[in-house]
Amino acid sequence: MAAEPESKYSKEQLESEEVSKKDILSFIQENASKAFLKANKLNGKLNNVAKSFKKDQAIGLYNKMFETKSFKTDADDEEEGTVAELTKKTAAMKASEKEAAAHVEKPKYTKKILKKASKPDRIPRKGDLVSCFYTGKLQDGTVFDTNLGKGSKKRGGSYVPLKFKVGTGQVIRGWDEALMTMGLDEKAELTIQPEWAYGRKGLPDHKIPQNATLIFEVELTGIE
Repeated sequence: MAAEPESKYSKEQLESEEVSKKDILSFIQENASKAFLKANKLNGKLNNVAKSFKKDQAIGLYNKMFETKSFKTDADDEEEGTVAELTKKTAAMKASEKEAAAHVEKPKYTKKILKKASKPDRIPRKGDLVSCFYTGKLQDGTVFDTNLGKGSKKRGGSYVPLKFKVGTGQVIRGWDEALMTMGLDEKAELTIQPEWAYGRKGLPDHKIPQNATLIFEVELTGIE
């Protein structure tokens, strides 16, 4: 059982300028029972509590605490410790979540839907074999690659789609990430930043310069 506190101040000290209102309220908060603090609206930060009381009221509460022996108990100490521990754990969890969020990489592409998907719930997952028609352009509009134009493969009079396993690094990251947000038959314009395209080196053989932002019109025509 917690020991009862001794009176810290004499009557003369309480009424003198030597002891401030905050000194009195601080002593009460440190030594009074939880029930006493709650009943007298003494919970909360000291500065906020002090705004609600005059000094003579604080003295009255000080004396009342001793008269009624409303002192902090072992149970109060235990609960206070538990609350403090929970507060500490909560703060640690929030800090951890904040740190994790800071390390989540922001997408390096934007997507503009040009044609809605016929099956919006049919979205490819990592490792699925997808089929696509596409046209790739530089920001000035120069087409550097397509499978829908001159030189593209045809089969039975139709252009042959590009096929690859999505999310496995067979294409640039901007494609891998964006296609796993598209529904079957969706057509979208993807603007991909250099970090998720061909980066600092570019792709000279295909006339893609260094640090180039690329624009692709991509239509997802199949998912296997």
